[in-house]
Amino acid sequence: MNQKQQTVKGKISISGVGLHTGIVANVTISPAAPNYGIKFQRIDLANKPIIEADADLVVETSRSTTLEKNGAKVITTEHILAALFGMEVDNALIEIDAPEIPILDGSAYPFVELIERVGVETQNVSKIYYELPKSISYRDDSKDIEITALPADEYKITVMIDYNSSVLGNQHAVLNSIKDFKTEIAPCRTFCFLHEVEMLLKHNLIKGGDLNNAIVIVDKPVKPEVLESIKTLFHIKNLEVTQEGILNNVALRFKNEFARHKLLDVMGDLALIGKPIKAQILAAKPGHAANTALAKKIKKALQDTITVPSYNPKNTPILDSAQIGKILPHRYPFLLIDKIFHLDEKWVIGIKNITFNEYFFQGHFPGNPVFPGVLQIESMAQIGGILVLNSVPDPENYWTYFLGVDEFRFRKMVQPGDTLVIRCELLAPIRRGIAKMRGEGFVGNNLVCEGVMLASIVKKDN
Repeated sequence: MNQKQQTVKGKISISGVGLHTGIVANVTISPAAPNYGIKFQRIDLANKPIIEADADLVVETSRSTTLEKNGAKVITTEHILAALFGMEVDNALIEIDAPEIPILDGSAYPFVELIERVGVETQNVSKIYYELPKSISYRDDSKDIEITALPADEYKITVMIDYNSSVLGNQHAVLNSIKDFKTEIAPCRTFCFLHEVEMLLKHNLIKGGDLNNAIVIVDKPVKPEVLESIKTLFHIKNLEVTQEGILNNVALRFKNEFARHKLLDVMGDLALIGKPIKAQILAAKPGHAANTALAKKIKKALQDTITVPSYNPKNTPILDSAQIGKILPHRYPFLLIDKIFHLDEKWVIGIKNITFNEYFFQGHFPGNPVFPGVLQIESMAQIGGILVLNSVPDPENYWTYFLGVDEFRFRKMVQPGDTLVIRCELLAPIRRGIAKMRGEGFVGNNLVCEGVMLASIVKKDN
């Protein structure tokens, strides 16, 4: 998985008809700043309201996923979200001048081509992955639906479908790497059964449907008068059922295209969690209702859990000890941080390696060595200083001063051999050079210290 946030390099636009509304929409995807996320904007409405790609804003899941905020809706969000997620775009604004995202050919591939045309830009901010604290599942026994997210080191999806159809049979699809999305999943089109078409139209759906944006499956005998009715509904002259049971000789792009499209939908709906996740998704007979219900459960579980920063020593740090020394004025024996491996406008995460060779262990509990609490605070203050200095373009020309600490607690002892991972969050915008931060220190999965700090940033005298 990519370790840096990404956005599109420039504005890109596409037009098409909405599958369910039949309304032509113009869509523009624009670059966005780090940590912006994915947001929709209804530019055809007064005040041009913003609708975040957020599972808590889902209001309808019948045949597509609809988001709504303060009365403004955006319909059929799953394919464009799958394309952005699959191309590892973290930040983008999607402007649309109609209520529904165009269906295009029924897949995510036209959006992928659009993103590739302009390119993806890597941003100098680390990507924050959600890591599941435990397995999370959603079940609907009445429909024999189950979808589960398991903790994992990367993102994988397996989907199984069974519609009791002689044409489809039992199908499964697998995505083992996000890098395979473009070629293996994105081109797979939406589908429906012929016997569903008239029902969907009667329920005021698929007004923009035709045989160019969906695969129509025929798995039951069809009377001639029904075919004539479908011709009228779709405004087409020629209509036939192939030997495989698909209208008008539409060739499949993959033998299991139907299962792959369901996987595409799962990916698009789970993008509503709001951050990339490290998880293995196992889905049996998934649909938009189940997908978005799981997305809500995952989002809530992650909000309710203290997320422990994941540190992998194999990854290249944002700042190593030499680079830290160019920003902070501290030197041995008082430079107490070794690496910074995440840094953006709001967050910083760094490490302090604790070894028995530290000078202070000679006199601080030499028979029972414990990393002094006051030095835990100082380590956290130095990492917080990196965050504060990141707010100016020339940090080497500024000093940071530690002003105060509040509500500091030491939860567990820190001892030689531990790697102390410290995360600091800016609690409010820096005003008049004063920064307020919350810091947390972890060893493994254990929270060992936490507190709130105040610091000031002052320009050096020339």
